[in-house]
Amino acid sequence: MKKMYHFFILIIILISPLTLAQDAVWPETTFYRNVDIDGHNIFYREAGDPNKPTILFLHGYPSSSHMYRHLIPLLSGSFHIVAPDNLGSGYSDKPDPNQHPYTFDVLATVMDKFVKKLNIKNYTVYMQDFGAPVGFRLMMQQPDRVKGIIAQNGNAYLAGLTPPRQAFFKKAHEDKSPEMQKKLYDFTGLQGIRDKQYLRDVKGKEEIMSPDSWTHDLHFLESKQQRIIQVQLLQDYYNNLLAYPKWQAFLRQKQLPTLLVWGKNDPAFISAGAKAYLKDVPKAELYLLDAGHFAMEEKPVEIAKHIIHFMNKQK
Repeated sequence: MKKMYHFFILIIILISPLTLAQDAVWPETTFYRNVDIDGHNIFYREAGDPNKPTILFLHGYPSSSHMYRHLIPLLSGSFHIVAPDNLGSGYSDKPDPNQHPYTFDVLATVMDKFVKKLNIKNYTVYMQDFGAPVGFRLMMQQPDRVKGIIAQNGNAYLAGLTPPRQAFFKKAHEDKSPEMQKKLYDFTGLQGIRDKQYLRDVKGKEEIMSPDSWTHDLHFLESKQQRIIQVQLLQDYYNNLLAYPKWQAFLRQKQLPTLLVWGKNDPAFISAGAKAYLKDVPKAELYLLDAGHFAMEEKPVEIAKHIIHFMNKQK
């Protein structure tokens, strides 16, 4: 009888929808490509069959498409993956910020032209950190192309920011003093990137975080000009908070299939921000992961399983 019980438990596990959706497939080759957008080189990673559903990965601060190097092979056998570097980040061009100031409007305009240049007819957008303000602007510019949303520590609600963090973004936007400029500039250095970004949320288990992550990011933050690009975006970030009501209205109106995979140990974009999506998209799937801001570094397989299950339901 006991053996029969264990047999039935095994059958239930094997035939559960999530298990069926997570059968492993071999990854496709990842290609490293470039495209010209208004005279600027935009670098992107691409993998998988273009005839399969496309997932557009938008990266966060202070990184690039490199942050998705673990997820891409886990998903490329099942989907078409496109992961660009923003203008000013990674391997993409970095026009002089003194001549071409950086804002999230600028990044989204480039991304809009990028999607059209690659002739991506429709896509599910994956947004993390800075990827959310770029992603929401992009979706509102081309609402007929977006078919779904995956938000991973990509905020769109004041509830996702503690009052001190809201105050910080407001001050960064309004305070142009040398002292504030230096504070923001210091965020883009070694300690700011390594200790206050990648290692901040993994205290006691730092060995799970690859040094490749911050080493790669810091390579593209070696010059003062490169760091000023990120400073300008930090100064512009408060405009995203002001835009939250528009984004939330977009969510309510479109009711797109939405997956929320959120690192619950993130003190920057707290889990209340993930739960807030449910007010406007009540059918969204929410998973709070035992991970931090860079959950894709800590839990790539777990995230990939949720994505495969989510995407397969949209077919």
